[in-house]
Amino acid sequence: MRVRSFVLLAALGLAMLPLQAAAGDADMARSPSINAADFARFDQTLSSDAFGGRKPGTLGAQRTTDFLVAEFKRMGLRPGNHGSWYQTVPADSTLLLNTDVTLDVTARGEPLKLAYRTDMVAQTLQAKAEVALKDSPVVFLGYGADAPAWHWNDYRNVDVKGKTVIVLVNDPGFASRDPKLFNGRAMTWYGRWPYKYAQAALQGAAACFIVHTSDAAAGYPWSVLQNGAVGPQLSLPASVDPSPRLPVAGWLTRDAATRLFAAAGLDFAELERAAAKPGFEPVPLRATASIALHNQIGHIESKNVVAMVEGSHKPDEVVVYTAHWDHLGSDPTRQGHQVYAGAIDNGTGLSMLLQIAGAFAHQAQPPERSVLFFMPTLEESGLLGSQYYAAKPVFPLNRTVADIAVDALPVIGPARDMTVIGKGQSELEDMLAGVLRKQGRVISPEVTPENGFYFRSDHFNFARAGVPAMLASSGLDLLDGGRAAGQKAADDYTAHRYHTTNDVFDPHWNLEGILQDTQALYELGQYLSHAGVWPQWYAGNPFKAARDAMMKPAAPPSK
Repeated sequence: MRVRSFVLLAALGLAMLPLQAAAGDADMARSPSINAADFARFDQTLSSDAFGGRKPGTLGAQRTTDFLVAEFKRMGLRPGNHGSWYQTVPADSTLLLNTDVTLDVTARGEPLKLAYRTDMVAQTLQAKAEVALKDSPVVFLGYGADAPAWHWNDYRNVDVKGKTVIVLVNDPGFASRDPKLFNGRAMTWYGRWPYKYAQAALQGAAACFIVHTSDAAAGYPWSVLQNGAVGPQLSLPASVDPSPRLPVAGWLTRDAATRLFAAAGLDFAELERAAAKPGFEPVPLRATASIALHNQIGHIESKNVVAMVEGSHKPDEVVVYTAHWDHLGSDPTRQGHQVYAGAIDNGTGLSMLLQIAGAFAHQAQPPERSVLFFMPTLEESGLLGSQYYAAKPVFPLNRTVADIAVDALPVIGPARDMTVIGKGQSELEDMLAGVLRKQGRVISPEVTPENGFYFRSDHFNFARAGVPAMLASSGLDLLDGGRAAGQKAADDYTAHRYHTTNDVFDPHWNLEGILQDTQALYELGQYLSHAGVWPQWYAGNPFKAARDAMMKPAAPPSK
């Protein structure tokens, strides 16, 4: 597949695209619309205190969407949603009222109470005011995966209807360190919590609790789950997303799972090891679970921003660029700076898309296909804006060529590489590699593939629907200091600025690297905008079947 992609690149004339020959000639080779002054203005404005942290439903959100639309108008783009710059996204809000709730387990006739936030977190995914689970039989399902490509099905030979299933976070490959089992250390879709909840609901389970076996396995500490449980939980209405949803969904700490299994006469660590081996069979526990959730249900609306450059030859086919506009708002109870400015998350992504939009708008010749600049809302609330678009796309998904997404790009200077999150997904990677080769650069995989970042940003809703999608980021192999310096800078951001009030614009940033990345993704979009180019998923990708199905020619009408 990859060799064929390189041949295709040559055949379709990638060499004719604008190229950046060398770092020293960057400004000469770069589109005039991609420049440090505009990038800095965009990011500084969007992350200013006047925008209040860009939280949906606030004045800051209105200022954000107004600013984005004003810039698109100034550049000469067109509204992207059939004459509108916006796509309204409805969401249900579920606020847990009884935060002293316990998960009450009866194991071999003895009671065991697991406390909220200390031992477990729980919520309903059904947006209902009252949910009660009473004496639900408990069964351990290993990793809770039905993965045909790996001949793996934890649900075989078991009926979980009305039961409480307990599953492990991540994949068997991560736990076993077997590179031939799933994707080895790299998390697959089957390792992510949304998959595990969705599969349990599809099988008719009443509840699913995922065991947070370790920070490394989950990709984040238990405190993230504790803090995430505070406040309203958002979801798309069932009218938009009618798929089955769990009455109760939650997490257990490793300690809580160990105590629960011990109460049932079982060794959690022993079963954890067994679950990572092929042929594992579900284990019913001699236990039942009960829990009652009392919720306040509300409804909100927010807006995706959509702008486009119309194609000259195939305007009904579209290349999509994605960067979410929302962030975390502000906290008036804090001392000092109170605004979660989000200059990196996702001010850099928004600024990059604005620059690419300007470059497309000012091309001497318009793109052959339409190019859509999609800035979704509610990313920080579970990727809901992009989930809504995937359910109700402006352009049909079978006419959507690809999605190129950026999210929280670090500003750390020029690098010898670009990072592709979840490397190994589709031919988009071969196409980007062709662009980067002209810049004298290469693609690098992410450093921690076990964290599953490919499944944690807005492009993933395109991928899940079948559209080839890539999440690209700045490289870490810096010209000044190499990979060690790049990793140190990335780690410093994660430790001290990510999702804090310290994520602010710095007028002393070295923008050369991120401008080089912007040019590369612009050129990739230029290539994709040529009629006839359709990137494919690699063989074995779990989303390939959906793409293949949507691209089949329609059957002729029966006579």
